[in-house]
Amino acid sequence: MPFKCPERNCALCPRLVEFRKTNQEKYPTYYNGAVPPFGNLDAEILIVGLAPGLNGANQTARPFTNDYAGDILYPILKEFGLAKGNYQKRKDDGFELINVRITNSVRCVPPKNQVTGEEVKTCGKFLIDEINNMKNLKIILTLGGVAHNAVLGVLGYKKAAFKFAHNAVHHLAKHNLLMINSYHTSRYNINTGVLTAEMFKDVIKNILNLIK
Repeated sequence: MPFKCPERNCALCPRLVEFRKTNQEKYPTYYNGAVPPFGNLDAEILIVGLAPGLNGANQTARPFTNDYAGDILYPILKEFGLAKGNYQKRKDDGFELINVRITNSVRCVPPKNQVTGEEVKTCGKFLIDEINNMKNLKIILTLGGVAHNAVLGVLGYKKAAFKFAHNAVHHLAKHNLLMINSYHTSRYNINTGVLTAEMFKDVIKNILNLIK
């Protein structure tokens, strides 16, 4: 079956639906819905994030767009030939991904940027459907522990066998895939020094070396 995104007004997670209703009243010009992935299904690289940011993807309807995390992510992807155009923090800026697709573990913005295990599990059906429809997929880059565990969960691997670590490479043998971890490019991680631009560039270099 062809991949189908969740409906904009997806009602599967009650807590997220209630938060959406609040945001529709507070921010009526925002997208306020389940955010669709960015990039083509024929890409060899899938980047999996946590969830849309309130004033980022929840506003713009494109992952990491108008979000601090995107200010780090997108210029680095372009620097390494994985994107083209000028990233201007809006969906219609003409910025394009090259051989990369970006999605989230949970497609709707959560309160305080925190998702529940049940929400990750519920949204997992969209993630596994997406992965199964990426016929050229070779590498999954997980940004943070939630995305790491979400991918392992939908693919049926034991989480204890694959410990999250920055720039670690995990062989998902049953699916002939590699999964690489990175700390999330969030403002908090950058400001606290948990992640630097150079550290993230090392992850991208690793991916490009492995995909040759």
